[in-house]
Amino acid sequence: MRVLIVSDTHGRHTALDRALEEAGHIDMFIHLGDVEGGEEYINAVVDCEKHLVKGNNDFFSDLPREEEFNIGRYKAFISHGHPYYVSLDPEYIREEGESRNADIIMFGHTHRPFFEQKNGITVLNPGSLSFPRQEGRRGSYMIMEIDGDKEPVFEQFFLAQ
Repeated sequence: MRVLIVSDTHGRHTALDRALEEAGHIDMFIHLGDVEGGEEYINAVVDCEKHLVKGNNDFFSDLPREEEFNIGRYKAFISHGHPYYVSLDPEYIREEGESRNADIIMFGHTHRPFFEQKNGITVLNPGSLSFPRQEGRRGSYMIMEIDGDKEPVFEQFFLAQ
């Protein structure tokens, strides 16, 4: 199973289109918030299972604030992250995910990639496709691949400038 994980597109589809093209075939698409009206566009261009949550800039969206679901045998917890103060420290969202027995915790909001594996739990942020804030300021996304009973493999990608 191949999963494309993005966040913070802010209604700008050019970078999203590039990420979709670069990713190739995907079995699942995850958007971690700040879609800013891009739900219809995503539904039109992504034809696999989708999970999207509401970000702090998705004022009039009907998207859920957070979601729990399985990716293969792994339980995922996704949130934009702002209610868990991820800009200060990812520990609060880690604790929330642990309380929900999540194996993989995903958030956005900071516009910076983050990846940590500790005590059997993965916490990640793919960064922002549209407004990156890390050094080099290149749009970023992640791909997770699960092959049968093997552990998931995560890879961070940056859009070419």
